[in-house]
Amino acid sequence: MKIPKALTIAGSDSSAGAGIQADLKTFSALKVYGMSVITAITAQNTLGVTEIHDVPPRIVKAQIESVIEDIGVDAVKTGMLYSNEIIKVVAEEAEKYKFKMVVDPVMIAKSGAPLLKKDSIEVLIKKLIPLATVITPNAKEAEVLLNREIKDLNDAKEAAKQIAELGAEAVVVKGGHLKTENKVYDILYYKGDFKIFESERIQTKNTHGTGCVFASAITAFLAKNKNVKEAVEKAKEFVLNAIQFSFNIGKGVGPVNPMANIYKEAEKYEALILIEKAVEMLEATPEVALLIPETQSNIGMALSYSKSIMDVAAIPGRIVKLNGKVKASAYPHFGASKHIANIIITVMKENPEFKSAMNIKYSKKIIELCKNLGLKISFYDRRMEPPEIKEKEGLTTIWGTKEAIKKAGGVPDVIYHEGDYGKEPMVIILGKDPIEVAQKVIQLAKENKKS
Repeated sequence: MKIPKALTIAGSDSSAGAGIQADLKTFSALKVYGMSVITAITAQNTLGVTEIHDVPPRIVKAQIESVIEDIGVDAVKTGMLYSNEIIKVVAEEAEKYKFKMVVDPVMIAKSGAPLLKKDSIEVLIKKLIPLATVITPNAKEAEVLLNREIKDLNDAKEAAKQIAELGAEAVVVKGGHLKTENKVYDILYYKGDFKIFESERIQTKNTHGTGCVFASAITAFLAKNKNVKEAVEKAKEFVLNAIQFSFNIGKGVGPVNPMANIYKEAEKYEALILIEKAVEMLEATPEVALLIPETQSNIGMALSYSKSIMDVAAIPGRIVKLNGKVKASAYPHFGASKHIANIIITVMKENPEFKSAMNIKYSKKIIELCKNLGLKISFYDRRMEPPEIKEKEGLTTIWGTKEAIKKAGGVPDVIYHEGDYGKEPMVIILGKDPIEVAQKVIQLAKENKKS
């Protein structure tokens, strides 16, 4: 099987949030074999860059040649090139080997530290940009390349077109720096046409490495023989995920997480296994049947990187009473329960450690037993539900869960409501995983049978 191969030619970030470290993580996450040519060594962390040592150009050249002449590359990404001499060497090698190349014109770090010498900008424009398959400046970098101000979307579109006139085959002007309120617009100019990629602006301070991850994701998709438009579109989706699940570490600007998709896929198997084990525990305890409500029960678990109900596993058809015991109707699947998923996702926004929930029947006796077991309890009153919430299906559990958390001053072990017209009262047992939830339910069931 042919393995797609991508090469990053960039600086080393000692905090591993950007530069070649972020690029290699991105390549790996996208199932591309990644290689690296280091152009500069930086001493940096989330607060900024403290030292830069550029690698001699002959060493940069030797790294490129040693990789290409033995292993070969399907696409190349350039990042921090820092000096005239390094840019010239990279341009010479690009012309020599004719590889597909994504140029990320790295100029300034998030902290404001310069990553490209001022006298190198002209060399970048004349030598490297004309060889680029795709160039990915943000609005500030585009301003430097064109020596003009970029204020809005129309300015960004015109800038993309002008940069293409410098010789690049395709240009993406990234819109993160544009003042566009809650939206971000990235503009692709390719073969005379514009394509605008719109997304919600993710509210986070942890954006270190965003540009590197975006450019290296484009590179990875080009290495996999995707066309430019598809590569940019998929890279945009990838980097949004990396930003959404960024790492809140350090005292400054934390790094994005290009491995989020890998972690998510790895968690899926574990979630399904845990639910199956929890169900086995419940099925082996006949007393649990007395806790199953008229609308039946379900147990679910969310992934750490949950965005929607499709990231929450539960039992299709629910857990039912059968011959004095409980029985799961089917094996767990993702997206099987909107009700349980909405509760868990809402809870995780307050405390990400609580990833699991199960609903059982309500009674005053059960609430008393919960208190006796030392469980933290909260509730919400469905009669107080705002009309606009009642009108939309699925919003009740979200609203109610938020209300209960607010009352408790944090995530409790138990949330209950006493029902409403046509709505059965319910108790929700929360926990960090399905095993913990099942243990709480079984303990409750046994105490309920005894009393």
